[in-house]
Amino acid sequence: MSSQDFSPAPYPLFAESGDGREYAIPAARQRERYWIYGLLFALTALTTTVVGAGMQYSFERNLPFDIERSYTQFGWFWRHPAELLGGLPFSLTLMTILLAHEFGHYVAAAYHGVDASLPYFLPSPIFGTFGAFIRVRSPIYSKRVLFDIGAAGPLAGFIFLLPALSVGLAFSKVIPNIARQGVMQFGSPGLEWLMERLIFPGVLSADIYLHPVARAAWFGMFATALNLLPIGQLDGGHILYSFFPRRHRTISKALCIVLLPMGWLWPGWLLWGLILLWVGRRHPLICDDSALGAGRRRLGWTALAIFFLCFTCSPIIAGGL
Repeated sequence: MSSQDFSPAPYPLFAESGDGREYAIPAARQRERYWIYGLLFALTALTTTVVGAGMQYSFERNLPFDIERSYTQFGWFWRHPAELLGGLPFSLTLMTILLAHEFGHYVAAAYHGVDASLPYFLPSPIFGTFGAFIRVRSPIYSKRVLFDIGAAGPLAGFIFLLPALSVGLAFSKVIPNIARQGVMQFGSPGLEWLMERLIFPGVLSADIYLHPVARAAWFGMFATALNLLPIGQLDGGHILYSFFPRRHRTISKALCIVLLPMGWLWPGWLLWGLILLWVGRRHPLICDDSALGAGRRRLGWTALAIFFLCFTCSPIIAGGL
């Protein structure tokens, strides 16, 4: 749902400084088309608000959220725009988490002088959004820079995701077996399970009706786990390459193959595994033998812990299965 696109960059020109050292001359930067960023952001804000309004409507009436209702909601809210206010808690929470993630990448790239685009948001009529991504438009020559850009997004997003989940669970309520009703069931990542035990001790996850803010945090965890998969050019793939550049391709291929049988748990793993196996195993070559340092190693372990806290084997299950 969110990643960095390492687009091909022109071969850099070099000049010599006064002390005899060479430095790269960045290629001419193409003119930014800010209207595209703004339009995609506005459309995504609209679709997440509509979906969030549907969630709020169902939550207030103790009805299970029905994803099929998303297709009919757009016409209803077009005739009753005031009802969209109910979708703002979900929309603002999810958009904030995605913005934090993508601007984590963007700020890290800007800090290291790497040319990167602003976030491209992807609207969706189903869940409100398919996520967002940025494009890295200049080459990266250092494993430290690669690590910083790759890890900054998930770490920044998690900082906003954690309090959102806490607040959302505080506003959630207990309805017996509500999680197993409706046409879709949502799995419980480890972080959600742990916090549910603290806020609702002794209550089963299937009996907790998540408030739209908590559901937005759930989508944030889902996106974070997908991006931290140590494969290809996903955020986790960049982190993996910065630590083990020679083993990156082998590990990426092996994990893609592991995802295929996991399709029995969630069909999305099969699709994701096939796509990554076909186009996502490779990583741009970085010739750099320098060590990452103790601080980045600790952040790498932190990113791994975040991955396991946000991951669930069966994120979405069709009702009745």
